[in-house]
Amino acid sequence: MQNRTILLASRPTGVPSVENFRFETREIPAPGQGQVLLKARYVSVDPYMRGRMNEGKSYIAPFEVGQPITGGMVAEVQESHLDRLPVGSLVVANLPWQEYQVADGRGLQLIPAGQAPASYYLGLLGMPGLTAYFGLLDICQPQAGETVVVSGAAGAVGIVVGQIAKIKGARVIGTAGSEDKVAYLKQLGFDEAINYKTTDIPAALAAAAPHGVDCYFDNVGGPITDAVYDLLNTGARIAICGQISMYNATEVPVGPRPEAKLLKTSSRLQGFTIGNYYSRWPEGVQQLTAWYEEGKLQFEETITEGFDQIPAAFLGLFRGENTGKAIVKLA
Repeated sequence: MQNRTILLASRPTGVPSVENFRFETREIPAPGQGQVLLKARYVSVDPYMRGRMNEGKSYIAPFEVGQPITGGMVAEVQESHLDRLPVGSLVVANLPWQEYQVADGRGLQLIPAGQAPASYYLGLLGMPGLTAYFGLLDICQPQAGETVVVSGAAGAVGIVVGQIAKIKGARVIGTAGSEDKVAYLKQLGFDEAINYKTTDIPAALAAAAPHGVDCYFDNVGGPITDAVYDLLNTGARIAICGQISMYNATEVPVGPRPEAKLLKTSSRLQGFTIGNYYSRWPEGVQQLTAWYEEGKLQFEETITEGFDQIPAAFLGLFRGENTGKAIVKLA
């Protein structure tokens, strides 16, 4: 039996390519006392991982060249020397990209049987859903009747942000990069959805938000964000979750400076990462699960099959190939 693993072969300059990854085959390890043997079932690919391919200080340590890449994973227990993790149970954790691995139980979250699809613990009930939950409710704090704009609204975080904003009674505008994604956002209940690739963004946003913008959940940055800043109402709240438009830039982009607009509107701008909320994860999972079971939250996955397709699925994020959460399913 093979135990393939994927390593960072080199650090990319600009847009990553398949040459930045290397496959190796290793022996399947044997679990010892207090350990379990895990087999990967679903692997998460996420935009934040692009930053970890670079060298330098950030909010999370970079990947090391020549070492396995790590990320969110749902794995099945194959052998167990831990009572709380019986054979056949599923866990979610941050783990190396390899088919089999031994773990001592630390950091392994047991997935409740039958509550939701296991892959949802990498999406709606995992890091993206929790990012949406805490970023929107803690930072943006939308009120009924306010206008909320979500960039990257058809991504794993954005679709949850928009639906929670609707639950709170807000009017929601989303931007996305294709007509299919625009149609999907409207299906989810977004009041307006804009294809940023085919419209004049400043004009389209102004038409969609005639009374201005009270909350902005920013997954993208760049020209979309510049246009939103021109529409801010007094006391607007902005949560910076991601800046995918700049992740592959080889030079620092020069754009409008927002400080004067924030000053004039007394707006609050706050960046965050989900790591700020680790202590409150159970709260978020409980509420997201309740909304899901009540039928108030829908979720979409773009599933690629095969361990060897993990790099391709990751690279597809930067071409906008996914709607909702990008997941790789293993046999």
